[in-house]
Amino acid sequence: MKMNKLALLAALIAGSASANEGRHAYYEQNGLDPGVAKVGHCDCGEAVCGCEAPSCDGGCQVDPGCGSEVGCDGGCDSGCGCGTGACGIFDKLGECDLGDPWTLFGEHCGWSAGGWVQVGYHTANNTLFNTFADEVQLQQAWFYAEKAIDTSNGFDIGGRIDYLYGTDGPNTQAFGTGARGWDNDFDNGANYGHAIPQVYLEAGYGDLSVKVGHFYTIIGWEVVQATGNFFYSHAYTFNNSEPFTHSGALATYSMSDDITVWGGYVLGWDSGFDDNGDAVLGGISAQITDDIKLIYAGVGGRFGEARFNGVETGYMHSIVADIAVSDNLQYVFQSDYLDTQDVTDNGFRNSFDVNQYLMYSLTDCLALGGRFEWYDSEGVYSAFGDEIDVYALTTGINYRPHANLVIRPEIRWDWVDDTTGLTRDVLEEGDDDQFTFGIDSVFTF
Repeated sequence: MKMNKLALLAALIAGSASANEGRHAYYEQNGLDPGVAKVGHCDCGEAVCGCEAPSCDGGCQVDPGCGSEVGCDGGCDSGCGCGTGACGIFDKLGECDLGDPWTLFGEHCGWSAGGWVQVGYHTANNTLFNTFADEVQLQQAWFYAEKAIDTSNGFDIGGRIDYLYGTDGPNTQAFGTGARGWDNDFDNGANYGHAIPQVYLEAGYGDLSVKVGHFYTIIGWEVVQATGNFFYSHAYTFNNSEPFTHSGALATYSMSDDITVWGGYVLGWDSGFDDNGDAVLGGISAQITDDIKLIYAGVGGRFGEARFNGVETGYMHSIVADIAVSDNLQYVFQSDYLDTQDVTDNGFRNSFDVNQYLMYSLTDCLALGGRFEWYDSEGVYSAFGDEIDVYALTTGINYRPHANLVIRPEIRWDWVDDTTGLTRDVLEEGDDDQFTFGIDSVFTF
């Protein structure tokens, strides 16, 4: 499939070049300027689409690349001039009409329901969510029901519940509490499992809302939901140094149109509704300019008693800068810091990372992206507390043939710098470097 797309792309480029050559030859033979787009009838008398006004000496123009007359009546979209017609490759890419997405349930009385199905394949294991190489797998069969609150007229109450089945299920369960987790034993064979990653009530009045229950964290840039990420694979930071879910209470307050703050109490990391930890969760989101948003989110306290066979206490935060470089180009910078201790106050896990994302939208149907990560960890991959530097470079495409479907091929390079030589359990077979091809499709409903 990948080679077919490349071949199609090459053919479009060659066809565009051939059409341009024929067009220029035709203009020169008839004494016309090939650098001027002929986009109007001879009686137009003015420029169209910002192009130079056409010459009327040679009669109405027939573009040899298109084989049809170009006229003002058709506007910019119907002709070959102005670079927006049907002849150039970028014009072909620009022909994208996704339409409205289809929904299975829609919305009724403030309630909505839906979900998605994610099917993926990858050639090597590199992160916790992609651990079954060389297998076409159902990673997420996701269903949700939600009543979003509307506080524009005062007090309102709502809530949400999510259900997940697939190979991502065991990684999304309340595993932070061991066997006590409320969905931790909902496994199906060695690879698949069920999870209930969210179930909460939410109440709000004016600019303040509070959710109580089991919900996703506010920390970090990447999320568990396949619909919320550009890339198929995940960063090491997301998997190893950030919580996925919390149980507890979290308040959200909109101080202004540009500033939102969070604050609450949670029972540690990735826990169910049991006494597994005591932690404070909070953060702030600030829209600095129209193009720059900064987000800080952190958690501190007792993270869990079933994690890593002992009590883990400490602090971690995530800082994210989301920058709209242009209408089509988005840049995201993220840095996390994690520092925890065990029951004897010895260093348990320590990590620091820098993640950078660059995403460019060619059209509504096609986008290109890159991600580079430096993950510096101590104690994450080994009980010896040895320090390991992991690097990962990922490039990928998001292709949307339909409003409900996205296809995400990617290639990824991972390499490890282990300064101690004590462990090589980051990549497959203890290698120092690894190449991975992955592709998935996500269909929403």
